[in-house]
Amino acid sequence: MHGLADAYMDYLTIEKGLSANSITAYGTDLSSYINYLADNGIENICDADTTAILGWLVHLTRQGLSAKSRARYLISIRGFYKYLIGEKRISANPLKDIDIPKIGQHLPGVLSVHEVELLLNACDATTSKGQRNLAMMEIMYGAGLRVSELVFLKVADVNLDAGLVRVMGKGAKERIVPIGSKAKAAAGLWLEQGRLMALKQLSSDFLFIARAGKPMTRQSFWKIIKKHALVAGIARPVSPHTLRHSFATHLIEGGADLRSVQTMLGHADISTTQIYTHISRDYLIKMHHEFHPRK
Repeated sequence: MHGLADAYMDYLTIEKGLSANSITAYGTDLSSYINYLADNGIENICDADTTAILGWLVHLTRQGLSAKSRARYLISIRGFYKYLIGEKRISANPLKDIDIPKIGQHLPGVLSVHEVELLLNACDATTSKGQRNLAMMEIMYGAGLRVSELVFLKVADVNLDAGLVRVMGKGAKERIVPIGSKAKAAAGLWLEQGRLMALKQLSSDFLFIARAGKPMTRQSFWKIIKKHALVAGIARPVSPHTLRHSFATHLIEGGADLRSVQTMLGHADISTTQIYTHISRDYLIKMHHEFHPRK
């Protein structure tokens, strides 16, 4: 079970871009849960049913944890089980009948339009790797992709003439997302020059390749983003998911309707997309204070 927890920590770091403090907190919560299961003779995560989880919550209560702390633990475990189902490690979620109190909504970090430009300008488009990195970031920001969706894009998924990208999202749901002229230009340069140089005599169906024509890993792209953010002089933490958040926020700030953004992001539920309206509300308040004559 600890191996599954470690894999989940990697997922939160790379896919979700959580801070080191958040990762530590999730790790502590998961360790507490797994240790409780082991102490009660449960060695396989598949054997932890709803009754076992309720017993764990009673255990936390007896330890003196507040309702807020118990809610935090439940949120940590809920994310863990959601990950396990997505990875097909388990088939049923024992948390589905356990209510989790809502204790506030985390607003994702986003870059300003200027910061995105700095990040993209940090790529050296005169080299094969630089062309690849620029194309990856342009498409991720241009289409709001998840990092897993980006690294598994195939050449056949991109129609540069039409300016469209075909994405296979969560739950094997396909969606078509438009990209702009900058993303098309970067992808075209990579396809015509950098990718051919990188492949040499090899062949690959994947759009973005690393060594031996294999697709780029999520971990490698996360390192690329961090490196370019450092070169660009961006002090705040930046991850692949930051570009996805920035894509959605900038669209809504520019006047895009929520349903369109939901479709482009591939959110099954519009309530997931609504978090970006809170970010945009802060933006509108800032703009009002900055430009209204009666501040």
